[in-house]
Amino acid sequence: MMGPSLLARHKSFTSLVFPFTSDFVMENLGRMGVTLFLFVIGVKMDLGLLKRSGKKHLYIALASVFGPLLIVSIVAVLTRESMDEELARVSSIGEIALSLSVTTFPVHYTILEELNLLCSEVGNMALSIALISDAIGINFMVVFEAMKQGDGSAQSIIWYSISCVVMAAFTPVIRRAMVWIIEQTQEGEAVDQFYVIAILLGSFVAAFVTDMFGLGIANGSFWLGLMMPGGRPLGSTLVQKSETIITEVFMPCSFVFMGLSTDFYAMKEAGWSALRPLFGLVISGYLSKFFCTMLAAKVVGVSWRDSLAVSLILSLRGYVELVLYVHWVDRNVIGLPGYSLMILGTIVVVGILTPLISILYDPSRPYMLKQRRTIQHTAQGDHLRILVCIRDKTNLPSLVNLFQLFHPTVQNPFSLHAFYLVQLIGRANPVFVEHQNQELEDLSGRFPDLEIIHHALKQYQERREECVKLHLFSTATVKSTMYQDVCKLALISKAVFIILPLEKKLDGEMETTEQWGGESGSIITQILDNAPCSVGLLIEKAERWQLPQIASYNFIVLFLGGPDSREALAFSDRMSGNPCVSLTVVRFLASNAEGDDEMQRKLDDGVMTSFWVKNEANERVNYREVVIRNEADTASAIVGMAAEKYYHMWIVGRKQGINPSLLEGLSTWSDHKEEMGILGDYLSFSESVNSDSVMVVQKQVLKGKGPNFFTPPGSIVSFMRRGRLFW
Repeated sequence: MMGPSLLARHKSFTSLVFPFTSDFVMENLGRMGVTLFLFVIGVKMDLGLLKRSGKKHLYIALASVFGPLLIVSIVAVLTRESMDEELARVSSIGEIALSLSVTTFPVHYTILEELNLLCSEVGNMALSIALISDAIGINFMVVFEAMKQGDGSAQSIIWYSISCVVMAAFTPVIRRAMVWIIEQTQEGEAVDQFYVIAILLGSFVAAFVTDMFGLGIANGSFWLGLMMPGGRPLGSTLVQKSETIITEVFMPCSFVFMGLSTDFYAMKEAGWSALRPLFGLVISGYLSKFFCTMLAAKVVGVSWRDSLAVSLILSLRGYVELVLYVHWVDRNVIGLPGYSLMILGTIVVVGILTPLISILYDPSRPYMLKQRRTIQHTAQGDHLRILVCIRDKTNLPSLVNLFQLFHPTVQNPFSLHAFYLVQLIGRANPVFVEHQNQELEDLSGRFPDLEIIHHALKQYQERREECVKLHLFSTATVKSTMYQDVCKLALISKAVFIILPLEKKLDGEMETTEQWGGESGSIITQILDNAPCSVGLLIEKAERWQLPQIASYNFIVLFLGGPDSREALAFSDRMSGNPCVSLTVVRFLASNAEGDDEMQRKLDDGVMTSFWVKNEANERVNYREVVIRNEADTASAIVGMAAEKYYHMWIVGRKQGINPSLLEGLSTWSDHKEEMGILGDYLSFSESVNSDSVMVVQKQVLKGKGPNFFTPPGSIVSFMRRGRLFW
């Protein structure tokens, strides 16, 4: 819009916004953006993904590259007579056909990251295919560049080939230098700033050298990035130090430079007859890429929906293609009208396909179930399957103590799936590892606390080997898609409860911003919204409470009604059999049943009756009721309970089905109610409530159903619904 296609057509706008020297500044900042962006993408790329790619990925990649390449070449041969001299060259046709056929990894990594599809099945497949396609494309691009050099003289081809060999020969030397830098870095420390600056400046040197040798300015920095050892400490440091300024400063300059060079009026002046051959190549390339990819995916056994999603993703164009169009203008492959046509085609394709992908493929769709996976609906004697997410080794003491308090026995066994989550920095492809199948030593670089976590959980499991099964998993992924890994593992492991540990900091804030991503868009909120089972937030208020130091624990359940409160009661019921636990259940009732949902109240009555019948003879279980008459009663009742007795853990439901009148006195106090609910937030942050920890429980939300859906036949609630049981 700012270019000659619209605003820049007015001289007053151009003289005011873009003075004479601005083009020079913008172009060079844009080229710097290209150089650094491709360098960082090279650092993130893991060529080991090529080895881990399956045959399906290879077959789809081959079909998606060579199918369009063949079709575009045929169209080019048929329309070659109508092309101008530069476009009609074999090298020019080859470069254009290849760019329309090859899927570039840098583009599709950023697209999948934006769409939160990196950890999805479709995302993993698209990344593998893109990397294979890129490997094919790089080799062909070298051939066509050599042919382009040969249009001048045979001597140019020789020098071009020598340059490629020299660059390849320096690869081991540079790689060894990077390994030496890592060896100079102390374990757990960041790479020295001098080395970081030297490497970033080296990306400009590499770009200059490859441009001087005729290999293209973009290739040097990208190849240098590929030589960097990814992950900790070097790769992650390079990405952390440079990614923000690249994406926020240099990249916008690159896009502005490309936009200022685009002139749609030049297309009109050139006429349809001049643009028709190039337009034919572009349309045939886009369509053949889409259909070849989709059919190849379907042939190798991918579902129609996933095949369509993969083909749409791999048909997208992006930043690398835009850089390539600028390169073609420099090489006289296309002129300004052709360049503007290619830019327009990219805008149209991205504008149409991106929303289609979002509509067609919802990554959270597989996680929402229609059958119950809750503690309440897990029968006594069945394995209680729990998935605990660990972000840091400091979570271990409180988690291990909590597992012990669950009091697993041979009659009530316990299945624990521990999931260690690490933020992915310095690598592009996510990693998911099941540690029963891989040695810990091989993963120490990616998962720094893994050995400590494994040994702590293993020691707990060995003490109760007859009634506890332990499964350890790890993942390295970006925060935006971390919830997908959690939900996927919960689905596969058939977990009925996910535990997310949090910690109250000394300044009164939670560590959600640093570890779990913040407030409304945090990993916690995404897990709560998409989990295929119930979820518990374990908030640590005090120093780590240690089981051997205390003979007995006092737990309290605040039952305000609704599905979440019923699941919180089921959670506490699992610990009532532990001789070290004393449990107090307090039910809050609104005066005159004001604001109550009749169905919810009936369900609450039935569950509470069942709980009391089971624990009536248990002297360590106490029950009482509190009637709330005004908005201040709830807070004052909680403060009174806290003053009356020290409770090590407060257990509450998050928010589903709670009578709003019971929370009126607390609603204005809450700051983190999106994640923990109003009551959970109050208990976690109030100085009047002293405790070691707070457990906030959310019952599973069924797909397409409300919280009242489905009660197991024969349960106490179903009898109550038929009027056979009264409270």
